[in-house]
Amino acid sequence: MQNDPRFDSDIPQPDTHLCHQQSGMSISRVDFTDRSTIIPVMNTSVDTKQRIIDSAQELIYARSYTDVGVQEICNRAGVKKGSFYHFFPSKRDLTLAVLDQLEQFFRDSVQDNAFSSDRSPLERIDRLIELIYEFQRQTREDSGQILGCPFGNLAGEMSTQDEQIRQRVMHIFRGIEARIAESLEDAIATGELADINVQASAEAIFAYIEGIVLIAKARNDPEVIRKLGKAVRGLMVPATMVKE
Repeated sequence: MQNDPRFDSDIPQPDTHLCHQQSGMSISRVDFTDRSTIIPVMNTSVDTKQRIIDSAQELIYARSYTDVGVQEICNRAGVKKGSFYHFFPSKRDLTLAVLDQLEQFFRDSVQDNAFSSDRSPLERIDRLIELIYEFQRQTREDSGQILGCPFGNLAGEMSTQDEQIRQRVMHIFRGIEARIAESLEDAIATGELADINVQASAEAIFAYIEGIVLIAKARNDPEVIRKLGKAVRGLMVPATMVKE
């Protein structure tokens, strides 16, 4: 047991060198809100568990789940493997924690901004696309690359490989669709929209947004999001269309 690297623990250890550099990439602020960052990484000394989550988030988002190993995460966080396995039984469990943190960040910095009641219902959806565009534009400015949707990236990579990760990503997707559906219902109530199939329209809009972000990533051009995002209001599904 003493030779198992999982028990070579250094809990707790102060963070003296947490950085935002990976392969020359510099992660900087995005002005969604006064406290938002392109990746919500803590800038002050934090506990060991948080440093591990933050480091995994940076590395996996910049590259991929498969390409990033436990040792590299530990090196980035400045901890030993014993610390990692004290908090997370596996890389999957850590990734689920990363998804929880990213979901909270996206809700606070993007969704709550976009879906503010100060805007008309359809303007909320327009604002969602605008914020996503700004997010991806900033990643390209900082790193030279469009990194895409962190949830969509994991969905594409892991949905056929890990059921728990797939389910967690779908839970996040459903939450975003629900906010879009609420705006569509408000638009009907205020007369901005005629009667539509709200759920199908929300799903279509979200799928379209994920698609244009993917194309922007493939082209490494954030302007794809701004240009094609203008078509989102044409995706309303007629009320006569029902789910099979």
